[in-house]
Amino acid sequence: MDKITKESALSKSAEIVAENIDKLKSLFPEVITEGEVDGEPHKKIDFDALKEVLGDYVEDREERYNFTWHGKANVRRLAQMPSAGTLRPSKDESVDWEATQNLFIEGDNLEVLKLLQKSYHKKIKMIYIDPPYNTGKEFIYPDKYQDNLDTYLKYTGQVNDDGFKISANTETTGRYHTNWLNMMYPRIRLARNLLTEDGVIFISIDNNEVVNLQIICSEIFGDECFLGKVVWKNSTDNNPTNVATEHEYILVYCKNKSIVESVWKSSVSDIKELLVNTGTKLTDKFSDKEKLEKEYKIWFKENKNQLWPLDRYKYIDEDGIYTGSQSVHNPGKEGYRYDVIHPVTNKPCKEPLMGYRFPEVTMNDLLDNEKILFGDDENKIIELKLYASDYLEKLSGIIELDGRLGAYEVRELFPEYTKAFTNPKPTRLLESFIPFLAKEDGDIVLDFFAGSASTADAVMNVGMKENARLRFIMVQLPEKCEEKSEPFKNGVELLTTISKERIRRAANKIKEKNPSYEGDLGFKVFKLDATNINSWEANFDNLEAVLDNSTDSIKSGRNAEDVLYEILLKYGLDLTLPIEEHSIIDKTVYSVGMGALLVCLDDEIPLEVAEGIGKLKEKLQPEVMRVVFKDAGFADDVVKTNTIQVLKQFGIDDVKSI
Repeated sequence: MDKITKESALSKSAEIVAENIDKLKSLFPEVITEGEVDGEPHKKIDFDALKEVLGDYVEDREERYNFTWHGKANVRRLAQMPSAGTLRPSKDESVDWEATQNLFIEGDNLEVLKLLQKSYHKKIKMIYIDPPYNTGKEFIYPDKYQDNLDTYLKYTGQVNDDGFKISANTETTGRYHTNWLNMMYPRIRLARNLLTEDGVIFISIDNNEVVNLQIICSEIFGDECFLGKVVWKNSTDNNPTNVATEHEYILVYCKNKSIVESVWKSSVSDIKELLVNTGTKLTDKFSDKEKLEKEYKIWFKENKNQLWPLDRYKYIDEDGIYTGSQSVHNPGKEGYRYDVIHPVTNKPCKEPLMGYRFPEVTMNDLLDNEKILFGDDENKIIELKLYASDYLEKLSGIIELDGRLGAYEVRELFPEYTKAFTNPKPTRLLESFIPFLAKEDGDIVLDFFAGSASTADAVMNVGMKENARLRFIMVQLPEKCEEKSEPFKNGVELLTTISKERIRRAANKIKEKNPSYEGDLGFKVFKLDATNINSWEANFDNLEAVLDNSTDSIKSGRNAEDVLYEILLKYGLDLTLPIEEHSIIDKTVYSVGMGALLVCLDDEIPLEVAEGIGKLKEKLQPEVMRVVFKDAGFADDVVKTNTIQVLKQFGIDDVKSI
């Protein structure tokens, strides 16, 4: 039975450097050589051999184009350092724990991203983040290069450290942009690993750091993976100086442009839904064509300023609301030439400059089905009738949306507060992106600067509209609420407390409006902490405590479920996999993912437990079964040895202890 020690890969998050070397070896095996680190054999890269393989494509270091800053090398290494932390479950703060596949994780997002590397590698379809814009007022995460988990524990008060202070990043620090870049760079590098091959990341930003952000994203993802920059016009600057700032940006990068859909179209649109529902109500109420058109004209005039980008849909007939489109034109080259006769003047209508895009037989079908719109006479080019119900939304490079809508949404959910969050993003903004990527059951949207949890709210809304079981993972540092804020004055100490409550209330709102909806509106809460296993960390500051616990590998104060979920993380299993409890000879055995992993953390385990596990394998019939015990949990060493033999008889060879 192999014991998982501190040096074992299973005691840590993903070894990113080792994985990168393995990838390089698969491409160029000749550049990998044997070396030593601390007397132990390790793979190393022969850079001279690599240069020979790459030939003229190796650029001289002194002449190459590059973007650098103080600390860049350190944070690149920081991103590759494994984490010895864990995520501890918090059932009492969760909603629908047993069934939900959504996650809300409290913790420093750098450490959390490291811990998610195994379980969610290439599984995230879309990432949206709204990081600090570096205005000089926001909190900037305190990365310390070597002791990031320890820094987090001190910040959250889990480790005593008198005088430990965190402050905003102001220009007086002397490294204004540097501090921000050191925060963002490793997080984006780690985030890229989590994206599916056709995954996409959206990053909100403003003028303060948009240039620097685009440079580091192009370095991490590649220039060729830049999909575009969305301009969000979200305000009106009534006190402009030189140039009125009335917008922010959303940078869009993909993992692999060659397999991302070449054209994005979405059937999800709030305005489309409004038009379709309005058309249905009016056509049901008015059968007379003139009366129908008159009533819709009145409604359209009253609501036109709310209908962008569908404010051209100003007509209605018995089939619904529609507009005219010049998509009869052939784009860019010579098309079909024929006459289309005007129904009133009986003269050929004016042809588009490059002819029609349809052959004449298709045009005749459109005419027969009354899908063509004519002008008052033949001098107007005909248009194609497009119904709102057939509208497919595109992702525009310019979005006009009042930025105050986010605050209005939160105020509706939290009527007891005038201001629960600072500058929350409107869900309508996020719903402008999500449907292009997250469409199928199981698609995951990640936000590791979750803040007010607008992203979770938006994912649930889109899932309801598309009738898809979309998933979300929210990550947020448990920042302290400002002492002057209303939540703090009402006894709420942490931002994450309000974030979780926002998701609960948003879910309840969806249930109230759609009682029959059966989508996933719950979430599991996990909290970042140091490892549950004594031997998996070096604690030289408290060696006495380690020695006191040497007889038990599990730290005092930690329970079986804490350890169970740490094992899931280290094995690279989804934290929302179904877990069943089985009782074998009064010992609890957890079955994860229908028997893919069995964990028993009880003490005084008799040999009969091994036999029971073997029978459980025969019942569940997983392709491969892995088993984990507590190293000191067996009745004696003889039982431990015999347990291995019994399990082998049932074809179970992967047996570990902690």
